[in-house]
Amino acid sequence: MSDVRQFTVSAEDDGIRLDRWFKRHLEDTSFTTVAKWARTGQLRIDGARATPGDRLVAGQVLRLPPAEPVRTDAPQKRERAPISDDQAAFIQEMVIHKDAQAIVLNKPPGLATQGGTKTTEHVDALLDGVQFESEGRPKLVHRLDKDTSGVLLVARNARAAGFFAKSFSSRTARKVYWALVVGVPHIHDGMIELPIAKQPGTGGEKMHVDEAEGAAARTRYRVIERAGNRAAWVELQPFTGRTHQLRVHMAAIGHPIVGDGKYGGQAAFLTGGVSRKMHLHARRLRIDHPDGGQIDVGAELPHHFVESLALLGFEERQGDLMPLDEPKFSETAEGKRRVTAAIAKSRRQDRKGERRGRTRAAPPPKR
Repeated sequence: MSDVRQFTVSAEDDGIRLDRWFKRHLEDTSFTTVAKWARTGQLRIDGARATPGDRLVAGQVLRLPPAEPVRTDAPQKRERAPISDDQAAFIQEMVIHKDAQAIVLNKPPGLATQGGTKTTEHVDALLDGVQFESEGRPKLVHRLDKDTSGVLLVARNARAAGFFAKSFSSRTARKVYWALVVGVPHIHDGMIELPIAKQPGTGGEKMHVDEAEGAAARTRYRVIERAGNRAAWVELQPFTGRTHQLRVHMAAIGHPIVGDGKYGGQAAFLTGGVSRKMHLHARRLRIDHPDGGQIDVGAELPHHFVESLALLGFEERQGDLMPLDEPKFSETAEGKRRVTAAIAKSRRQDRKGERRGRTRAAPPPKR
């Protein structure tokens, strides 16, 4: 027991989960190992048994079992390849705010936030290019879908990362998105409350509304302007952070985001020269700053979004006139009835489309 390890939780790690602490400080320790230590009582906080999900408090003492001997035949951790000057310049052009604790990027559409099985070009791989004078590498604290553009916050150190992560998880950060949607919602200022889960059979690549098993999800929307009954420019504020939440919610009420074929099918594409790219943009982020005050920053629209606004007769300045106030929703009985009716109508149309598809696929035999 003389080799038992002890660590004191620093101020930078105040409030983070225990499993996250291991990723920061003992990244070679797998989650399976941490879970085993917890299950067998070898992992303790101030003498009490701990679990991977426990939140840490500065000053607490962690007790860990002795370190396992290093295997000489174990595969070595692959070093991150250095980025090129062009890659560094590319990500530096995205910077729209920088201070001692944070960097804010305006992520372009088509660039993933993090890597995956077939994704090698992404923001996380480029973060060395915005390290600037800091000692440590910047850290992602939230993400945007690959085809969603706009505000992306990056922490410059572990303390800031923990602070921002807590702001997002406690829902104190305010995120504002702009989107073009097909058609015009009947309620111009409403709340969508529909639980979301992974859609079976898609390998987790697609989400859907699942009122029985889904995680709670809430989105506020406000119509900024409308182009007749053809399309609307809406402001979206997610009050939860589910995967593809805004896209799933708008499609569920019958108004898919323009360019979102994944959730809107062919109905998500407008004619008349409107771009087929996704029209979803993280316009603004307001979040508390670790050193006091707030970060409140907006990101310019990508070129295709600007062109589409002009084609539909919208003026960009109108969107910024919408106040970021405390939410006031159309949550009367009539308002809720209308939203429910819109969801039901959208589902009936989906089922009708499926029946038509089956009929076309199996025509009656010729006599």
